[in-house]
Amino acid sequence: MHEKQLVLAVDLGTSGCKCALVALDGSVHAWAFRPVPLQVQGALAEQSPQAWWNAFLDSAGEILGADAALRRRVAAVCCSTQTEGTVCVDRDGQAIGNALTWLDARGAAAIARRVRGRALNIEGYAPLRLWRWLRLTGGAPSLSGRDSAGHMAYLHDEEPARYARTYKFLNVLDYLNLRLSGRFCATQDSAVTSWITDNRDPHRVRYDAGLVRLLGLDAAKLPDIVHSTDVLGPLLPQVAQALGLSPQTVVVAGAVDTSAVAVGAAVADFETHLYLGTSSWLGAHVPFMKTDVRHKIAAIPSAVDGRYLAMALQSTAGANLSFLRDRILYHPDELASDEEHPAVYEVLNRIAARVPPGARGLIYTPWLLGERTPVDDPRLRAGLLNLSLEHTREDIFRAFLEGVALNTRWMLEPFARLLGREAGAINAVGGGAQSDVWCQIMADVTGQPVRQLENPIQTNAIGAAFIAGVGLGVCTFADLAHLRRTRAVYEPSRALRRLYGDQFETFKEVRTRLAPLYHRINAPRGAAA
Repeated sequence: MHEKQLVLAVDLGTSGCKCALVALDGSVHAWAFRPVPLQVQGALAEQSPQAWWNAFLDSAGEILGADAALRRRVAAVCCSTQTEGTVCVDRDGQAIGNALTWLDARGAAAIARRVRGRALNIEGYAPLRLWRWLRLTGGAPSLSGRDSAGHMAYLHDEEPARYARTYKFLNVLDYLNLRLSGRFCATQDSAVTSWITDNRDPHRVRYDAGLVRLLGLDAAKLPDIVHSTDVLGPLLPQVAQALGLSPQTVVVAGAVDTSAVAVGAAVADFETHLYLGTSSWLGAHVPFMKTDVRHKIAAIPSAVDGRYLAMALQSTAGANLSFLRDRILYHPDELASDEEHPAVYEVLNRIAARVPPGARGLIYTPWLLGERTPVDDPRLRAGLLNLSLEHTREDIFRAFLEGVALNTRWMLEPFARLLGREAGAINAVGGGAQSDVWCQIMADVTGQPVRQLENPIQTNAIGAAFIAGVGLGVCTFADLAHLRRTRAVYEPSRALRRLYGDQFETFKEVRTRLAPLYHRINAPRGAAA
């Protein structure tokens, strides 16, 4: 397996950039993290592309500068990034303004103008347009406007000057690859959420001229599509010099975070994983393209050639915990500076373990930024129900953990139907999967065994390293199953089945009853609820 070779694996998420030196057997030799600020104001949610690049250089410099021997072993750089972000770049590759992140919902009105019919609509879409999108792409633009399709439609309609200056629209992954290799390109999985690609042949994803026209876009502004395992070329000389790497170090195209996590967590068909990060998702590789329009679940092209990735996305998961920590429980001056290892989480996890299951009757709905699956509703909001003077902040923290788990169970029902089988044991990865308490809660609430992988917070980087290994030709995707390491398996408690079953029914009823109220409260000014 060429264990002496290392990959500089880049994991650029919403919270910041993690860089790791990963061997081709999945072992992590070094890693570092740098935070990146997120600007949120109403529907706007932006980040600076230059801040991404600076965070990459700083975190990569930390791990590469520490050991010259490790630096000499780096054969490739491969990235995994947040998805559904949009960067406008000019012909020189310079970013034009900030990037619109996956949380940016300013495109909702623009995308509605493109997908809705004048009379009859199905789930908010004109029937013939929806049929065309589903037939060709396996999905459709999100009505929330938070995906690449919504972003580009917004820029076209509301920022025509920036749209006109744009040479190429790039996803976050595409932008990093441009800075690393000098190539304007997109991977099969990074291009998916533009919803203008024909995905019926997973070996050859390509733009569809009709869908491009339907969104009103200029096809010349779209980057060429490559495979995740393609070698884009050597590092640009100035980048290799800045990092102290060999000029022969290559750039492998990589994947968006959902695809890279799936490679690191579970490659076999139908094997389900749960990512617990700022957001959350359920995923599984499948041999078919399929869509559940009602519940907003789709199987779309993945990093694994010839396979689709079925996905169910939750808008906020770990973001609920950081919100509780930063906005409610503690003042920022009281917190550790390292965002990836705040000691307060370890303390709160221990406290939550002492709180009885069910959080003494508290129910938390984790919809801080609305929800995407199994309902695409940006107006839903988070809330604590049944709070009394008897409750403590320890109960509240447990309720937050259980609320995300209840929402995961809500997603799991239609997800299993799309797979055509029970999910079975779920591989838990991401920063939240480091919590033994949360993994057990997930098992108890969903009723499925939860397999906590070793180094779950590094799964993105490990997946990127595996993609690089395939791209370098030193392994295949079939080789990866025996490299996965399990830390612990959490079995669901039969004694808690009824308790969490009742809580789950209450959770769904809360959404049904409160949705009309949230729609009225959160309706745009001047709009009908």
